[in-house]
Amino acid sequence: MTERTIAVIGGTSGIGRELSASLLARGDRVILSGRDAERAASVAAELGDRASGIAVDLSEPEGLRAQLQSIGELHGLVLAAVERDANTVRDYDIARARRLVTLKLIGYTEAVHVLLDRLAPSRDTGIVLFGGRAKDAPYPGSTTVSTINGGIDGLARTMALELAPMRVNAIHPGIIGDSPFWAGKTAAVDAYSSRTPGAQLATMADIVSATTFLLDNHGVSGVSLDVDRGWRLT
Repeated sequence: MTERTIAVIGGTSGIGRELSASLLARGDRVILSGRDAERAASVAAELGDRASGIAVDLSEPEGLRAQLQSIGELHGLVLAAVERDANTVRDYDIARARRLVTLKLIGYTEAVHVLLDRLAPSRDTGIVLFGGRAKDAPYPGSTTVSTINGGIDGLARTMALELAPMRVNAIHPGIIGDSPFWAGKTAAVDAYSSRTPGAQLATMADIVSATTFLLDNHGVSGVSLDVDRGWRLT
């Protein structure tokens, strides 16, 4: 067991939940969040007594101070909350774009700002921001997503400079074949798999391992790590 406490914002499903379970298994305490308080509490109860759940909505950053007030000292923070969006320049939805920009860029920043007095000011403390490979691998409808994920790169670098000795890094998953979103989409998964060396996509376990590395490794800060098993090399 350790005395480390890690907050996973966006930890009730998918990769966030898998990460929370992995951190708990190695002995950390985990505070996980979702937008719904009951679901967050239920997921935390399923994961074990070293987990707790709270409601956090990054798309409404003015409310984050109150939503995060129950959190005590932290030794790591993962901002994994995302929303999927399809928004083109030709058919542009301002409301959807504004919500996603607010959630990822303003919400992530405000969450760190609010929690600064509880994040131990040490190189042992890691902060990980979730972006995605759409930053440099766009697809039709990724206008907002690609822009925001590119912004996550800049956000990680400026935070790494401003918040040292704490370490701040970004992770950019590619197509994750066994994630809840892609599970069952066999034709699409097969097509994307064929574009990787070895014809295999990255898995949720790969993302969990990479996130844990960024949380823990003292020599890594200001880095944007693509985890996609060489997607698009072939």
